[in-house]
Amino acid sequence: MKRLMMFWAAMLLANTMMMAQKIYITIDGRTETATLVDNSATRELVAALQNAPIAVTLNDNHFEIWGALGRSLTTSNEQVSAQPGDIVLYSGQYICIFYGSNSYSYTRLGKIDGLTESDLMTFLKAGESNISVTLSVNDPTGIGTVKSEEIRSKSCYTLQGTLAQAGTKGIVIKSGKKVIR
Repeated sequence: MKRLMMFWAAMLLANTMMMAQKIYITIDGRTETATLVDNSATRELVAALQNAPIAVTLNDNHFEIWGALGRSLTTSNEQVSAQPGDIVLYSGQYICIFYGSNSYSYTRLGKIDGLTESDLMTFLKAGESNISVTLSVNDPTGIGTVKSEEIRSKSCYTLQGTLAQAGTKGIVIKSGKKVIR
C-alpha cells in the first residue's frame, strides 16, 4: 500500500510540474488540453492564467476561430503553416485556434491535444459566432495542487481518490493507510 501511495504522489508531482506546459480550453462545459510551446508569449500567457482564467469570445473564419485575447503578448512571428489544432497569436493580441489550415506570419502558442479534425470542428463550434472560450492553467475538473505534508496527513480520501468529507462512512485513506469509519 505504501508503494502505491508513493506512486500516486509521484504521479501528482509529475502532473503538477507539467502544468506549466499545458493549458485547458473550455467551451460549453467541455474541457480539452493543449500543449504549449516555450516562448515569451506562452510564458506571459501562463503567468496571466495563474492569476485567473481568461474568458474570450471568438468567431469563426472558415478555418479557425479567433478573437481578441484582451491583452498583448510578446510576439516572435514567423511564417507558419497552421494545421488543425494549432493555437497561434496574431498581431500580438488575437488568439486563433485552427480546425483547418492557413499560412501566415504568426507566433506559435501550442496545439490542442488528441482531437481529430472532425472532433476539433465540433469542439470549436466551427461555423458559429460569439463562441465563449475559457483558457486556464488549472484543470477545472481535477486536483490543481499538491498540499503540504501537514495538511495532507490530516486529510482523508475516498478509494476513488477524492477528498472525503467530514462524516464520510466506510473505508477511507488517511496518511497512506486504510481506515474504516
